[in-house]
Amino acid sequence: MSEEKNYEVEAECTHDCSTCSANCGSKPKKPAFTPVNQYSKVDKLIGVVSGKGGVGKSLVTCLSAVELRRRGLKTAILDADITGPSIPKAFGLHGMCEAAPLGGIMPMTTKTGIDVMSVNLLMQDETSPVVWRGPVISGTVQQFWTDVVWGDVDCMVIDCPPGTGDVPLTLFQSLPLDGIIIVTSPQDLVSMIVAKAVNMAKLMNIPIIGLVENMSYLKCPDCGKEIKVFGESNIDAIAAQYGIPVLAKLPIDPKLASLCDAGAIELCENDLGKAIADAIEAQPIRADLV
Repeated sequence: MSEEKNYEVEAECTHDCSTCSANCGSKPKKPAFTPVNQYSKVDKLIGVVSGKGGVGKSLVTCLSAVELRRRGLKTAILDADITGPSIPKAFGLHGMCEAAPLGGIMPMTTKTGIDVMSVNLLMQDETSPVVWRGPVISGTVQQFWTDVVWGDVDCMVIDCPPGTGDVPLTLFQSLPLDGIIIVTSPQDLVSMIVAKAVNMAKLMNIPIIGLVENMSYLKCPDCGKEIKVFGESNIDAIAAQYGIPVLAKLPIDPKLASLCDAGAIELCENDLGKAIADAIEAQPIRADLV
């Protein structure tokens, strides 16, 4: 490029790449994400992640989806936890998904109208273990995005597998996530686990919507006192350290657990998912995806 042309580009530059019309090498390119199929349109894509297993990602995914659906939004769940799928169980979904008339797979729909795709809905025996290697699992998750006929979806929530391995990396790199929610539990090692999830999200340039602490306390049914079963929470300090809001502190609730076991999570009468759904609705579409 000549010095004269360089000067012209510099003159046009506003030093704000989101509004600048100059075509220079400093301007970031849009990520090359895998597009959804022609029969689907997903307005907002949110991932629910954690640095370790067993903290309640699936519960947060379910509560969020149920609340979003109650608000009249067309909602879907992509169960990316291939080796530990629990979403169908919570919604009472059984059997196998059907092929779409024009090709692809139709998701299964819950009683209130939430579309779900999970590996358990593709297996004749839902108790059979998924003994697959990482690349096969990652490929399956991508197929859930590209081959499932989702239709028009206002908000899709992805129940991600724990950790920072193959599948989370595939999701972060190939799917156009608008943001993630990090789920934790009230234990001392949480700060390290949260740090791993936060650093991975920053490395992949994925916005963090906020933190949700599950199993935060148990409320005594007699006196209403909150009992810190796993010790005092330090989630507020961790959130302040990384500049991330705390969206919710969920209790240990036997009634909620019973609803999940009975496949009736949509009947939950509490408002535990309200603040999480508020944050999801308020989350803007990523500027680099527009």
